[in-house]
Amino acid sequence: MQRAIPDSSEVSEKNAADTSGSGVSWRGMLRFWSNRGLAAKLIALTALFVLIAETLIFLPAIANYRVRWLQERLTAAQLAALASDAFPGGQIPSALRADLLRTAEVRAIASRREGERRLVLPAQGDLTIDYVYYLQREPDSFWEGLGLKISQVSDAITTLTDGGGRTIRVAGHAGPDNNDLIEIVIPEAPLKAAMVRYGLNILWLSIILSLMTAFVVYFALSRLFVKPLTRLTRNMLHFSEDPEDAARIMPESGRMDEIGIAERELASMQRQLSGLLSQRNRLAQLGLAVSKINHDLRNMLANAQLISDRLVDIPDPTVQRFVPKLIASLDRAIQFCNSSLQFGAASEDAPRRELMLLKPLVEEVADSQGLPREGAIAFVDDVDPTLRVDADHEHLFRAMSNLVRNAMQAIEGIEGKTDGEVRISAHREGRKVIIDVRDNGAGVPQKARENLFKAFQGSTKKGGTGLGLVIAAELVQAHGGRLTLVDSRIGAHFRIVLPDRSVD
Repeated sequence: MQRAIPDSSEVSEKNAADTSGSGVSWRGMLRFWSNRGLAAKLIALTALFVLIAETLIFLPAIANYRVRWLQERLTAAQLAALASDAFPGGQIPSALRADLLRTAEVRAIASRREGERRLVLPAQGDLTIDYVYYLQREPDSFWEGLGLKISQVSDAITTLTDGGGRTIRVAGHAGPDNNDLIEIVIPEAPLKAAMVRYGLNILWLSIILSLMTAFVVYFALSRLFVKPLTRLTRNMLHFSEDPEDAARIMPESGRMDEIGIAERELASMQRQLSGLLSQRNRLAQLGLAVSKINHDLRNMLANAQLISDRLVDIPDPTVQRFVPKLIASLDRAIQFCNSSLQFGAASEDAPRRELMLLKPLVEEVADSQGLPREGAIAFVDDVDPTLRVDADHEHLFRAMSNLVRNAMQAIEGIEGKTDGEVRISAHREGRKVIIDVRDNGAGVPQKARENLFKAFQGSTKKGGTGLGLVIAAELVQAHGGRLTLVDSRIGAHFRIVLPDRSVD
């Protein structure tokens, strides 16, 4: 009868469909597994590992039972062989021979002693041997013993799967001499039935022990890991709903292990985030308030500027000396007011750099801050008159003014101090200019050093905002430079490093 041969394209399409279906199945299983919670995954993994452990225990156990069963038959056959030696010529009566074969549960027995093989109890009728097993003694080395155990497990699996209708011959040692053997021929069906009964007993016992072990393992791991991790997850979700609510911060359980560390670190991050969000809200409210008063403040400063312009016509020398400075201060105030919202909404304008003398700018800064002050604060200008700096005049003026103002406030904060001093020095190192602003005030406390250049956190005086140093640092950074606090034994020492434009 002929059979139709399918077209090659149909075979390819079928294989592709099978592969696609298998891929979808695997993807579905992976998706199902990834969507399960920790508790479900723990149950599944516990059951899997216990099943693997029971399998690793069951197979060697059933293999050992098979070897013991066969050894018992060999022992009974050896006793039958010894009984046959009691008869002259080894001829056993047929009735007794049947009893011995039935007692040993074998069909034939043979022995070999001193190199001579003898048929002790011959079989009744013809026999076909399907397989031969040789029961070895325990080897001396570990690896030989491991190989023997693996071979015994393989034979046990073969008996359970293929046994039942086979007739096998089993050979084993009959004494201390390795050359003395006892051989039996038996049907494999009784062996398989005995192994099945033993395996069922082991199976039920294994199921009970597995359930007990799985319950204990699951309960322990659930209490130690799953529940704390679930608690962490729920707290993160609960905290994300309202991060500003301090009551939602992760409570510490007092654990000292890795989960306890995770709880403490999470609580610390939540506290920091809650504080930052509260601070951002206050800054937003402050920015809104500043934007509301910005327009009116500019009008007030404009009126003050118009009034100060009239002072130019007064011929008094003192007035003429102070009017330009007053007008310059008002111009700066108006310009600063126009850009007052830039700190919260954007960055500072890019610096308009020019190569200029530094000493006049330092004198302007001191003059704007009212330095020196007789009997209170002295001012030392230790800047080379020929030293030039590549910087934006207005930006550098604002940065140094903030540093000088902070120095003056640190000196004034010491009650009764009459020998205060603010010193500005500068020098050039290659293509960089180093500017140092020193004072002999109270210095910068350690607590303030940790947040020195952070808004509303680095203030050293009560009621301060800490914006002065933040603004100064931003203005210096806009030039590609840096503002740092230098360790000093007396007072505070801030250093500005300004590179020329050609230096990265």
